[in-house]
Amino acid sequence: MIYPNNTAEVLERGMDVLLEQLGPVEAERFIAVIIRERFDYTKWRRNLFGNASVEEINTAAAEYGASHPFTPKRA
Repeated sequence: MIYPNNTAEVLERGMDVLLEQLGPVEAERFIAVIIRERFDYTKWRRNLFGNASVEEINTAAAEYGASHPFTPKRA
C-alpha cells in the first residue's frame, strides 16, 4: 500500500474511493452528512467496533470483502 504524502493526496484518494464505492450522488450525500452533522469520527469508530481486536476487525472486513458483489475477483 502506498501512503499519501500530503493532505491533497489524502483528499484525492478519499474522493476516489467514495466515488468508486458509492457513485457521485451517494458520495456527495455522504460528504454533506459529514459536514452538516456534529460528527466525531473517532467516537463513531469506537462505537462501531467496540472492543474488537485488530484481528477480529480484519477477519470481518475480509469476509465482507469476499462476499461483497462489488469486490473485484482476483485471478
